Amino acid sequence: MTTLPARPAQPAQPAQISQPAQISQPASAAEPRPARITAADVPADRRRGGEIRTLLSPRSVGSTSGFCGIAHLEPGERIAEHYHPWSEEFLTLVEGELTVDVDDVPTPLSAGQALFIPMHTRHRLRNTGTGPARAVFHLGPLAPRPELGHVDTETGPAEGS
Repeated sequence: MTTLPARPAQPAQPAQISQPAQISQPASAAEPRPARITAADVPADRRRGGEIRTLLSPRSVGSTSGFCGIAHLEPGERIAEHYHPWSEEFLTLVEGELTVDVDDVPTPLSAGQALFIPMHTRHRLRNTGTGPARAVFHLGPLAPRPELGHVDTETGPAEGS
């Protein structure tokens, strides 16, 4: 074992804080920046049933790897069956009860539970509880174009199902 000599006592000096280098050109407007979005400021999408609000997305904040939002379903409401050919979906139930039909297999969820839905997996959300259900979802990676990211396999209430 090697013993190092003791350091001579020195008065404490404040740490030197280096200033970041100045950016020589302005950052691109499309460059992602930290952002906060309020659900009440995002219009609800009801085409597929329930109330879906996509909060953080390439359009709203310039995200490049995925998007997320919230879903609200009243008792008896559903979000029509669909799948995502380019993305995995992470679904976390924060309030209420849901049954998620995953490739026709009913999968019950209670508040505090999460569900992973792989790419190409058909799924439908149904509020089978007696009160409202609120879920947070995240999908990633992004499809090459937004219109390729979601495939409906049944019509939603707003489409005349």
